[in-house]
Amino acid sequence: MNSEIKADRIADARDTLCPGPFWELIKVYSSAKEDDVISLYSTEEYDIETKTDAPVWIDKTGNKLIGVFDREGYYEIMMRKTKKGR
Repeated sequence: MNSEIKADRIADARDTLCPGPFWELIKVYSSAKEDDVISLYSTEEYDIETKTDAPVWIDKTGNKLIGVFDREGYYEIMMRKTKKGR
């Protein structure tokens, strides 16, 4: 599914310790426009919690989780910023 969806903004937090990836996501999110797709890149060896915490935050804020994907050497969390999630 996500191969057809391209990120408008990328929060590249690979090799960053917790809570760095989450704060990088929030920084990119703050400057994103409604309907932008945001991808967060992170690595499990530095921060496994974001892989579960970010989807919870996305849901709680009323945004849309597109998916959590394992990539070669990192994982990607894709979301869409919604009007409700302002």
